[in-house]
Amino acid sequence: KPGEQKHSKEPSSLQCMHLAVVACGDRLEETLIMLKSAVLFSNKRLCFHIFAEDSLKPEFEKKLKEWPSSYTKKFEYNIYPITFSVGNAQEWKKLFKPCAAQRLFLPVILKDVDSLLYVDTDVLFLRPIDDIWHILKEFNSTQLAAMAPEHEIPKIGWYSRFARHPYYGTTGVNSGVMLMNLTRIRNTQFKNSMVPSGLTWEEMLYPLYQKYKNYITWGDQDLLNIIFYFNPECLYVFPCQWNYRPDHCMYGSNCKGAEEEGVSILHGNRGVYHDDKQPTFKALYEVIRDFPFEDNLFQSLYYPLQSKFLDTVHTLCGRIPQVFLKQIEKTMKKVYENRVIVYLGANHRY
Repeated sequence: KPGEQKHSKEPSSLQCMHLAVVACGDRLEETLIMLKSAVLFSNKRLCFHIFAEDSLKPEFEKKLKEWPSSYTKKFEYNIYPITFSVGNAQEWKKLFKPCAAQRLFLPVILKDVDSLLYVDTDVLFLRPIDDIWHILKEFNSTQLAAMAPEHEIPKIGWYSRFARHPYYGTTGVNSGVMLMNLTRIRNTQFKNSMVPSGLTWEEMLYPLYQKYKNYITWGDQDLLNIIFYFNPECLYVFPCQWNYRPDHCMYGSNCKGAEEEGVSILHGNRGVYHDDKQPTFKALYEVIRDFPFEDNLFQSLYYPLQSKFLDTVHTLCGRIPQVFLKQIEKTMKKVYENRVIVYLGANHRY
């Protein structure tokens, strides 16, 4: 009927790429800039799952409603309170950064979501999420999560030098970008160091924390490293360009994937978006923050980036601007080509 909304045969949640983030304290702006980068570059529809303190919920709703409709139509979102299904909530809240342990409970809370990309608030997408979402199809029959290594060089990696608990592989893994098949996580019995039989994800979390709490430094990331130490067949390791951090360039370039393909996902840990220690990372954050939701990515995003990068050449990260720009260039080129093709197709006359 005229004006009647068409309903897809599939629920919208199946058509979505699901993205989860946990925001507490002063992380409102950082989270919004991360979501903005996701919307700017992605093609398929997004479903945001935002876990936030109660005081932040109205702020998120207000800010997201201010975005223009050309962008808000590309995503839907839900905001959830911070909750922990097992153990002592106050203990979980104090583990590492405020509320960070919430990510461990995503398979339990989001029961209707099949697969999910979790990212920290200090992450920026420099290419479509669609591209990392495709990695789910590369999982073999036992893999149920994907993370990048914590370091590329074991002899200077944190885990290989200082960890007092088991960790994955030779350098451990970084949990700031974590792709998950939640259905598989919910259905798996995990090997562990506590009981001879397997435990489900939810059964395992609190006893694991109790056993290792005096030995862990990086909170929930350490717990994930312990889990995948005992279950290495469950983890897919993706290369460093999908979780590119200051460590990859501040001592000299050591992420070959980024040198070849460019940075795919930028992870500004150590607070580098907000101080002057790594101006290249700060420049990317500020340019995406200030992008005025215009259609012209070249003029309002790419040129300001090039200009800001000129001021960062005194740093090791600033000497390799092409590493940071390559994927943005590629994405903008595709957008431009698609528009030209659509325009020519609409105006073609036989």
